[in-house]
Amino acid sequence: MSSADDTMTVLVYSDDANTRAQVRMAIGRRPAADLPRVEYVECATGPAVFAHLDRGGIDVVVLDAEAQPEGGLGIARQAKDEIYDCPPLLAIIARRDDGWLATWSRADAVVSQPLDPMALARAVADLMRGSGAAPSGRLAVQ
Repeated sequence: MSSADDTMTVLVYSDDANTRAQVRMAIGRRPAADLPRVEYVECATGPAVFAHLDRGGIDVVVLDAEAQPEGGLGIARQAKDEIYDCPPLLAIIARRDDGWLATWSRADAVVSQPLDPMALARAVADLMRGSGAAPSGRLAVQ
């Protein structure tokens, strides 16, 4: 957890403010009753994501695979390679068939567009609990 005052921090990356708002609304202030409140950090650029990850204090990262000019899947793979103790990463993909790309990126979880608020909140809650990665290393697209 990011702080002693019962909060967890979720970083949301997308170049589209509407997508970031959809993610915040879907996850809400508390994605599950057994979890602490969520605080959000929003980023619209790749360098901003890495600046926050380098500082630490991020518990879960939600990445828009369709973001421009840097897609969330490329950022996920780079973060897994470069960030010591990288927090769990969730990728939002445009099509369920692109799940293999999320596997390549080493994302810990994946959801597809259009966003299902329940599926997104459940996936983030699982990552917050530390149980988001599929045991076989394969991702289940929700």
